[in-house]
Amino acid sequence: MQLLRSLFFYVCLFLSTFLLGIAAVVVAYITRNQGLAHKVGRLWGNVNLWGAGVTVKLSGLNNIDVSASYVYAANHQSWFDIFAILGKLPVQFRWLAKQELFRIPILGHAMGSIGYIPINRKDRRQAFESISEAAGRVRDGISVVIFPEGTRSTDGVMQAFKKGGFILAIQSQQPIVPISISGSYRILPKQGDWNIRPGVIRMTIGRPIPTAGLSTKQRDQLIAAVREAIRANLTKGEGGLLPTNEF
Repeated sequence: MQLLRSLFFYVCLFLSTFLLGIAAVVVAYITRNQGLAHKVGRLWGNVNLWGAGVTVKLSGLNNIDVSASYVYAANHQSWFDIFAILGKLPVQFRWLAKQELFRIPILGHAMGSIGYIPINRKDRRQAFESISEAAGRVRDGISVVIFPEGTRSTDGVMQAFKKGGFILAIQSQQPIVPISISGSYRILPKQGDWNIRPGVIRMTIGRPIPTAGLSTKQRDQLIAAVREAIRANLTKGEGGLLPTNEF
C-alpha cells in the first residue's frame, strides 16, 4: 500500500506541477493579478496533500488578522511544509525562496509569475537586496513566508536560525508570526527513502511578535523570542516543549 500511495503521490505531483504551473503563468500573464495566481498555487498545495493522504490540522488562526501583512516564520521538517502552508494558510503571501528553485522548469516560471522572491544564499549582496525587496512587499501589504532554518532538518529536530529573515522583519517594521509545523517529518524525511507515509501534520499559528521600533542590533532577541514561540507547539522529539504523545 505504501508503494502504491507513493506512486500515486508522485504522479499527482508531476501532473499538478505541470498543469497548475502553466495555469499560474497564464493567469498572471492574462490578468496581471498575482493574487489570483497565488490561489492557483494554493490549489497545487492542496492537491498534493490529498495525493499523499495527508491531513493538516490548523489551529491559532484567530491569532492573526488575515487582511493584515506579516512576516510568517515556520520551522522546516519536510517538503510537505510547503504544501501545508501554501494549501492551508488562508492569506495572500509570497515565499522568500532559494534561487535554485526558480531554475526548475515550469515550477520556477510559476513562482516568478506569482511574485515569489528568489534569494541567492551564495552572494551576500544579492541576498540582502532580496531581503530589502521582501521587506518592501510587507510594508506594501503583502505577507512573506520564511523558513529561518534555511533548509529542512535532517532528523525533524528544529535547527539553528539564520539571521536574514529577521532582518527582513525588522526592516519591514511589521509583526513576525511564528508557525509551528509538527509531524511533517514523518511524511517524508529529508534523508532516507522516497516513500510517502500518509498521516497528520499539525500547523499552529502563534501570536504576532511586534518588530516596530526594533533595530538590527536587537535581531538576536527577536530570534530568541520567535524560536521559543515555535518550540511551544512542537513535541519534545522535535526540539519543542510538548510531550511526544501529544501529537
